Amino acid sequence: MARSTLYQQVASELRRTIYSGALKPGDQLPTEAELMLAHQVSRNTVRLALGELVNEGLVTRTPRRGTVVRERRPLLMHPQRELQPQPGETREAFAWAVSQEGREPSQEIEVSIVNPAEEIASRLELPDDGLAVVRRRLRFVDAQPYNTNDSYFPLWLVSGSEIARPGDISRGANRVLEELGHAQVRVVDDIWARMPTSSETDRLRLQSGTPVVVYVRVGYDGEDVPVRVAVSVLPADKHLIRYELKSR
Repeated sequence: MARSTLYQQVASELRRTIYSGALKPGDQLPTEAELMLAHQVSRNTVRLALGELVNEGLVTRTPRRGTVVRERRPLLMHPQRELQPQPGETREAFAWAVSQEGREPSQEIEVSIVNPAEEIASRLELPDDGLAVVRRRLRFVDAQPYNTNDSYFPLWLVSGSEIARPGDISRGANRVLEELGHAQVRVVDDIWARMPTSSETDRLRLQSGTPVVVYVRVGYDGEDVPVRVAVSVLPADKHLIRYELKSR
């Protein structure tokens, strides 16, 4: 039997054990020697199997504890609810969603004025020399980095507002746009997956082999003018995106 088939079989059995709940987050997997004996395979086959699980984000290797099951608690996101605040809720959508799961949201924010890259400028329909305010956020859940969110706004629209100033906007930038007379009434989402850049890996503390989902949302006001481009980078093992569609 081919070696690749053997290690895939071992990986498959370990994967089933994890998904069934027999091995829970924080539990230690059997040692390499124990796996060799249980599956009657070589050490190299075991290491290939464990490497596959590491790349999938199911387990992690630590110097003292060996191979352990990773905590997998994805954040459930409802993109369609972003522009539909809950009654009486004054916080932005991310903070509200995280707190609904009994978890603690936080973020680091950097604000600057930039000449954005072409892919952003074209979505905002800016002229060649058009400037934008970007609010770059590294967002945390329970003190762990969960995603990045860079929101771009035309400078002509938000200059002098809270959006252009450093610091958190507890009620969210979307509310500020409403107050400026440019409420978003239509959005266009683009979503794709790729492997992270080295800077994203460092910033988000990603395990080796963890892919990310890039989620770009363009918001339009009542005059169909693009007023916001939000670019989120979401580690695939920490997020579940759920859309709810209704037929008319």
